[in-house]
Amino acid sequence: MPLKQYWNLLVDYLKPQRDNVIWLAIALLSSIGLQILNPQILRYFIDTAVAGGSQQSLFVAALLFTILALLSQVLSVAATYFGETIAWRATNALRVDLAAHCLNLDLSFHKSRTPGELIERIDGDVTALAQFFSQMAVYVLGNLLLLIGILIALFWEDWRAGFGLTLYSITSLLILVRLRLYSIPYWAAYRQVGAEFFGFLGEQLSGTEDIRANGAVSYAMHRFYKIVQRWLPIFHKARLTATVLWGSSVGLFALGNAIALAVGAYLWSQGALSIGTVYLIFYYTNLLRQPIEQIRTQLEELQQAEASIYRIRELFQIQSKLTISGNQLLSANALSVDFQQVWFSYESPVKQIREVREKDCIQTPEEWALRDISFYLPPGQVLGLLGRTGSGKTTLSRLLLRLYEPQKGSIYLGGVPIQEARLTEVTQRLGLVTQDVQLFQATIRDNLTFFNRNLQDEKLLQVLEELGLSGWLKSLPQGLDTQLEADSKGLSAGEAQLLAMSRIFLKNPSLVILDEASSRLDPITEKRTERAIDKLLKKRTGIIIAHRLQTIQRADKIAILEDGKIIEWGDRQQLASNPYSRFAQLLKTGLTEALA
Repeated sequence: MPLKQYWNLLVDYLKPQRDNVIWLAIALLSSIGLQILNPQILRYFIDTAVAGGSQQSLFVAALLFTILALLSQVLSVAATYFGETIAWRATNALRVDLAAHCLNLDLSFHKSRTPGELIERIDGDVTALAQFFSQMAVYVLGNLLLLIGILIALFWEDWRAGFGLTLYSITSLLILVRLRLYSIPYWAAYRQVGAEFFGFLGEQLSGTEDIRANGAVSYAMHRFYKIVQRWLPIFHKARLTATVLWGSSVGLFALGNAIALAVGAYLWSQGALSIGTVYLIFYYTNLLRQPIEQIRTQLEELQQAEASIYRIRELFQIQSKLTISGNQLLSANALSVDFQQVWFSYESPVKQIREVREKDCIQTPEEWALRDISFYLPPGQVLGLLGRTGSGKTTLSRLLLRLYEPQKGSIYLGGVPIQEARLTEVTQRLGLVTQDVQLFQATIRDNLTFFNRNLQDEKLLQVLEELGLSGWLKSLPQGLDTQLEADSKGLSAGEAQLLAMSRIFLKNPSLVILDEASSRLDPITEKRTERAIDKLLKKRTGIIIAHRLQTIQRADKIAILEDGKIIEWGDRQQLASNPYSRFAQLLKTGLTEALA
């Protein structure tokens, strides 16, 4: 990757920190100036001592050298402080941008990656970058300036010494820069395996209960060892290429000392330099070792940083498949739902889309999750969506929530094409309640409002009262400020489900989607939940994905899906009274048993 791309990324995140950058430059340049000046005092001290100068002059020179050395250290600490502050603020901003970018991508992106992998991409890669950011300005830029300053001082003393050591410095840097390129692919592969490892680890830890209950510990450990065994050889290759840099630098430093001693000895033998100036050249040569060594070290870090930058840029370049150019608003009243010849596949194969267009949907591949779905649900009515597992019920709700985009066909909400509506409007006007409740490690207030501070506590208490949760809330020591654990720990299934419904009441949507919201509750809690559902669906359009008779009785329309197609559609009462309808047969056999 060209360094220009790295520099552009760095500049973008340094612009908001202009004042700190200025203070860093002041501290850095002052420290460099003192490092170049101090050897001059040493040269004066040596020449004065050799010439038999006064003790007072030697004492003043020694004192001045000590003061400047201490001041140089103070300035170096200050430069390091400002460099670290700039780096962490910049990389934290980068983390925020990466997290926001991932959250705005469609669900297909998240389904194809584990949470552990995304954590490693957002935090691990940026952390590797932060470690380089925190030292780049201080060590790379600073040492480049120090290197240039030392070479100018050498030219000032003698052009032959300056020319020889300048040629040595340029050659050393070119060799080191060239060598660093070889390990970038290995560091990128190393970080990718690391992302896979953390993804696997997160998956296994979250499923510990099932793994142990089903005796799958050996299988999990086998996968663990397979990943680790693949990880180690890649790490060895990456470190080996970094070792080449280290070995090259050792040889180059030895060559630099030889050049300095040879040039100094020659010029002193010719009487062109004093012994103090010969020592000054040798001192500057040793001082050259510091910036070159630091630059070499940072080039090793750059190898890892460039691998991380590549992965970060790759993540930024992933675009959502959702169309977000729409700007139309949706009605606050109940919304109609209109599907017109909608086709959808999770894999989105180009070949399948072409087959559908060419054959006008006569022949359809089995991979389609939804095939030629068309129906109209009037506003304020409730649709009962039935079908076996895998028939496409949940897929249909995901399209309504704009978690995915259909490959063919159109969806209208309240007469507005869903692609032309604001994405924020869709998420605000639609509400989803599932049997899998997601609670966060935060207060009850934050879990209900999703950290929306505009919702007043009075509104929260009113909703909890309507759903019969006020008694439960009063039993908690801190009320709305009570901390909940992640994954609904510490709550019953009913309490967690009613909290999820409270969110929808606070959201006040126009369309409610219920995906078997009460399927795992005890009878008493289920009755409370059913009453809450009745209130929730009042004056709203509803879509109920159900397997049980009781849940479907409130539906106005019935749609039965099979293999991604609607095989029966109609008014619930009419279908129930028609003994030849599929719905009537389901009612006779029992929905749960028939749809299993």
